[in-house]
Amino acid sequence: MNFLISLLLITGFLLNTHESERWGQIGHYVTGEIAEQHLNEHAKKRVQDLLDSSMPMSAVWMDDIRSDSSYDFDTWHYVTIPDGEKYDRSLQPESGDIIWALETLISELKAGGLSEEEELEKLKLVIHMIGDIHQPLHVGTGEDRGGNDVRLQWFGENSNLHAVWDSGMIDSIQMSYSEIAEELNVVSPEQVEEWQSATVREWAYESMEYRDEVYDLPDNMRISYEYRYFKKDIAFKRLLQAGVRMAGVLNEIYGE
Repeated sequence: MNFLISLLLITGFLLNTHESERWGQIGHYVTGEIAEQHLNEHAKKRVQDLLDSSMPMSAVWMDDIRSDSSYDFDTWHYVTIPDGEKYDRSLQPESGDIIWALETLISELKAGGLSEEEELEKLKLVIHMIGDIHQPLHVGTGEDRGGNDVRLQWFGENSNLHAVWDSGMIDSIQMSYSEIAEELNVVSPEQVEEWQSATVREWAYESMEYRDEVYDLPDNMRISYEYRYFKKDIAFKRLLQAGVRMAGVLNEIYGE
């Protein structure tokens, strides 16, 4: 982790960020890579048999198919829970939200009886959404589209708060997803057990708890080294938790 932090402090070259509604590709690759390292043997074999690509690559499938009109999962990438409130399904889009979708799909995968095609699709959806729900701005207040409407400058480039948290801080370190995963994936068995015992709704409430720090912005809306220095640990912890919990869910579904 020290090497990763050092790189963050000295890196000057940054990729341009853009408006988005998800962890960037690198973030999803990281969660898939970490999850793969925490699968038990039974789960690893079943997941490898099912997937048509690696776990890191499969983790971005839900974003890749957004341009395909035969899929309609747009509202499954996020949930709206105003400050001080709890999740209320009746206030979410009729088409579903990320909490409802995760709880439903995980239950269906555990129940079994699916065709291989159905199982594969649900598995890839779950892998992606576990990553998304750990990005604090995927649990929005309902006021600014999860930070997409919060315009700012990130290292001198026009951007928005959601894009900074999706990809700006992660991409700026200029490391491969496997290198980031290796640096982050230092966690004790006790911590793994604690994190994996949390529920989907608890994951969302954790994201809510970080929102005050995420929205801690200067009046001039220009952020760079200082913001990244004080907020980076949140992003990295959420990536690690997402990977560990992804493995926990798949071990429950497929482990013996």
